Amino acid sequence: MKIYTKTGDRGETGLIGGRRISKGDPRIVAYGSVDELNSSIGISVSLLNSRNIHLFSDVIDILKDIQNDLFVIGSDLADPRYREENQRQQNTPRAQEEMVVKLEEIIDRFEAELEPITFFILPGGCVEAAQVHLTRAVARRIETQVILLAKNQKINHVILAYLNRLSDLLFVTARLTNKRLGVKDIPWRARSVENKQIKT
Repeated sequence: MKIYTKTGDRGETGLIGGRRISKGDPRIVAYGSVDELNSSIGISVSLLNSRNIHLFSDVIDILKDIQNDLFVIGSDLADPRYREENQRQQNTPRAQEEMVVKLEEIIDRFEAELEPITFFILPGGCVEAAQVHLTRAVARRIETQVILLAKNQKINHVILAYLNRLSDLLFVTARLTNKRLGVKDIPWRARSVENKQIKT
């Protein structure tokens, strides 16, 4: 089977269920961005693998599980026939509440390993943590895209809860990565702005 089908050459693509829509439709933008998020997590996994697989084996396993979850999120968004009352009877995988609960349990476990923070931190530290922070920013953007989609189209609202919790998990994962490598969080320092006369 060839990788190219030519069916999308005019800017349309097919949803699960057969309906064809513009590739610029908010639904396509949303689940296309989920693929971007999955790829970004893949970079994080590769970086952690190359750094110290034993030090980060638990984090790597969790991130790989999340990549599998994101395939479910993507398929859920790709099928516009979502109905709350019969979602479990459909063939399309759908996001479930248990997925959100699992993320919350991981967040609690990671936070127990970290010192509480009382200041805003800048994304960065070691390269691995910086990449996880970037992935978190991608997750936040996708959450916004799905919110916009939900204003006009029917979606599974568990997706929003999952994405919200996922960005929280990625935040603590970035901090945990720095900590395990002996790198301190970078505090944000507010700078005073001097009033200067602007000459025109």
